[in-house]
Amino acid sequence: MNFARQNTVDDKAIVKEYFNATGFDRWRRIYGQGEVNKVQNDIRIGHQQTIDTVIEWLQADGNLAQISICDAGCGVGSLSIPLADAGARVYASDISEKMVGEAQEKAQAILKNTNNLSFAVEDLEALRGKYHTVICLDVLIHYPQEDAAQMIGHLASLAESRLILSFAPKTFFLSILKKIGEFFPGPSKTTRAYQHKESDIIKILEENGFAIKRTGMTSTRFYFSRILEAVKP
Repeated sequence: MNFARQNTVDDKAIVKEYFNATGFDRWRRIYGQGEVNKVQNDIRIGHQQTIDTVIEWLQADGNLAQISICDAGCGVGSLSIPLADAGARVYASDISEKMVGEAQEKAQAILKNTNNLSFAVEDLEALRGKYHTVICLDVLIHYPQEDAAQMIGHLASLAESRLILSFAPKTFFLSILKKIGEFFPGPSKTTRAYQHKESDIIKILEENGFAIKRTGMTSTRFYFSRILEAVKP
């Protein structure tokens, strides 16, 4: 029996169920403008900083209106919508039907024209096609390290020029914080949280023909995300 594969399926099922149920309401509040507690507000600020960093990178290249982008794990459209508004052709997907529905409603309310933005309910492994840039932010935290190579390899096969990833970095300090947090489980903590060594992620990217171009780090009190932009030489 392939236990790694079984674990991936279990994690995927847990994530899908969570974000279509209690998790959807929690994260919609965090990603939105509604009232949240201090911890959730800190996570909201951190996640938005990660979004802002990626948008700044893409805008700095000055070619957004000429490229196609796959936003893998789009959530409620926090990245997809501003990129489409800037002129990029965006294909956005998420494993959660409720998340995708929320993203579509937001896009209709915000954008004057949504012809260059499409949404789909899909998990990472089901994605197909070719895109100039593939972006996957804050998704790897839901999957164990033993499956990261396969998942990143698949995303890399979709990217013609660039792959941008963010993940919870595995450091001694953050590992200790994670252990402490496990002693205080809240009702909304229903998914596993996996950290990844930056060196391991870089090695996987290099094995798939990509080189690191830019790096970033978002660090707040309760949100930590390492951002890597990898390009084909």
